[in-house]
Amino acid sequence: MDSYRKTGIIVGLLFIVATVASILGSVALGSILDASNYLSSVSAHGNQMIIAVLLFLIAAISAVATSFMLFPILRRHIESLAMGYVVLRTFENVFYVVGTLSLLIILTLSQKYVTGAVDASYYQVLGTLMSALHDWAVLIGTLIFFGLGSLTLNYVLYQSRLIPRWLSLWGLIGAALVLVYGLVGIFGLGMGLTSPFALLAMPIAAQEMVFAVWLIVKGFNPSVTASFSAKKIQN
Repeated sequence: MDSYRKTGIIVGLLFIVATVASILGSVALGSILDASNYLSSVSAHGNQMIIAVLLFLIAAISAVATSFMLFPILRRHIESLAMGYVVLRTFENVFYVVGTLSLLIILTLSQKYVTGAVDASYYQVLGTLMSALHDWAVLIGTLIFFGLGSLTLNYVLYQSRLIPRWLSLWGLIGAALVLVYGLVGIFGLGMGLTSPFALLAMPIAAQEMVFAVWLIVKGFNPSVTASFSAKKIQN
């Protein structure tokens, strides 16, 4: 098994791990933060919050790892965009981690809040600020920077023909739609799973899983990777 095939399998698995961990983290978090007295709710579901945080961190690490694994291959076609993909994916998950860590701060605040040690309004204000930080960090990271990163990745894949063009074109369209979803969220026009705009995120979510399975089963286009190897030998 050559290095390109191994990389394809690893990248495919990382995409799947990132997606599954993110979904399970969201399930673990559930509607804890949506309760009217969410600080009490968070304190009562502390273990769920910690599990969600761990899963979100696994998702972030896996997502960043995909860009570093893909960089040596993508740079052989368009090095500047390959580096751009790494940078965008890193920014995406820095925001994601900030949003995730804000959950731990909210958990700490909730534990102090239920003891009634000081004025409850003090913790309610801080909790509101941390909740807003979480929402904005996740929105900017997982929609805006994610969308820009996906556009960059799929453009390079489309130009290089490392995967079938129909698959990378699907990714380009899906990335554009998720960017629209992010802009909708920034302007406060509708976010969350109950929003009809959430459907804009579905195409790229499905494309990433098809892309991951394709890399695991089929790998990168062997004629393209063979040309990379030939150029490397010539140099």
